[in-house]
Amino acid sequence: MPGPRRRGRRSCALIALAAPSASAWTGCWPARGRVEPRVASDARMVLAMRPSAPAALGSSGADVAEGEKVGVLLLNLGGPDTLDQVEPFLYNLFSDPEIITLPGAVRWLNGPLAWIIAKTRAPMSREGYKQVLDGGSPQLRTTLAQGAAIEAALSTRGVSAKSYIGMRYWHPYTDEALAAIKADGVQRLVVLPLYPQFSISTSGSSLRLLEHEYYQDQQLRLLKNVVIPAWYNRQGYVHSMARLIASRIDMLPEGERAGAHVFFSAHGLPQKYVQELGDPYQQQIEATVSFVMARLRVLGYSNPDTLAYQSKVGPVPWLQPYTDEKIKELAGGGVSSLVVVPISFVSEHIETLEEIDIEYRELAEEAGITHWERVPALGVEEDFIEDLASAVVEALPRMEQRPLQEIDEGRPVSLRVVNDLVSLRSKEEIGAEYGPVRVRNYRRGGFTPKGGGIQ
Repeated sequence: MPGPRRRGRRSCALIALAAPSASAWTGCWPARGRVEPRVASDARMVLAMRPSAPAALGSSGADVAEGEKVGVLLLNLGGPDTLDQVEPFLYNLFSDPEIITLPGAVRWLNGPLAWIIAKTRAPMSREGYKQVLDGGSPQLRTTLAQGAAIEAALSTRGVSAKSYIGMRYWHPYTDEALAAIKADGVQRLVVLPLYPQFSISTSGSSLRLLEHEYYQDQQLRLLKNVVIPAWYNRQGYVHSMARLIASRIDMLPEGERAGAHVFFSAHGLPQKYVQELGDPYQQQIEATVSFVMARLRVLGYSNPDTLAYQSKVGPVPWLQPYTDEKIKELAGGGVSSLVVVPISFVSEHIETLEEIDIEYRELAEEAGITHWERVPALGVEEDFIEDLASAVVEALPRMEQRPLQEIDEGRPVSLRVVNDLVSLRSKEEIGAEYGPVRVRNYRRGGFTPKGGGIQ
């Protein structure tokens, strides 16, 4: 990715940590043929926050039978716990056919190619991880804490539930989580990706893998399930973000507060995903920023704001403006104070602790920014956790297939919606580029009867 200096390219170019896997998920968005770029506007998307339901002690409204076992599966990317695990983590990442997709005749090269990439990038990756690894993966620690907090919040709502964690590229893997769910005899499962905004490259990639694992298992296929595909428009999430931003503005010198620039940095995505696959991510990110800034206005803050995208990988255009370029532009225009918001992250990891806190801060200081405050990831913020618990309670009675448009509204849907409702043009059909490999015109079947995989 473009960076302020040579070392500034490290964390993104090395492995695309938390960067979009080029998912060919075949049922996440109603795109057939070429789709025009999606532009966030009041006319084209739901720009209304969903209010949080209050926690009523002993009254859940979730219609859960006494003694019924409820599970909440939290999905996230995952990351290595030690420096020794960086190389195998990279291998897992690049051996994923959703990241590097080879034609059938040479698909056997996927493993060897991933091994070469992992070997090549591991030394540089370890340097980045030295900055953030302190007793294990910060993302896993936070996700465990979030799971425990959600359990406690559900308990106050009269729902006894157990949380499980399914990471995409490191332990605990999705199949490990499903094995635990089976062993515990869970009867109703709510799947909650820890990505506020839906994308075919993050939530979509995890859900595609989950569906593959889920519907290969006869026991799991009988388990009632529902997915909460996005929650960017939930009141608790938005209010928590606004409160954290306000607290960081207040930490600036008094003379800097009113003019401080609120700088939202979201994880990037190749433009083709939005323009040709109809990925709703950009639309939902822009809506999130609108919600948060509206809440800040209510709180009495009228600061200017900017949205930019970080973590670009490879030569193709990604969503713009890019974070590093926008920081320099703002500094050149006279901005002296930045309050930086990692808008698409709910736990700390290498992209917040190393890329933002070290690389972008160095760039900002070199460009002339004199005051820098970084808003922390939400972690276990009370209102945020309470709202996720409310989302779970609302989802429990809805364990049935829902219309696809509900994905954009952040409403619960059945996991089976992943492949069964529409045929999404895959990245292979548009020649999507990712990382070091570009492959055109290769098509893969789905995992359901419609796709020809599961009968």
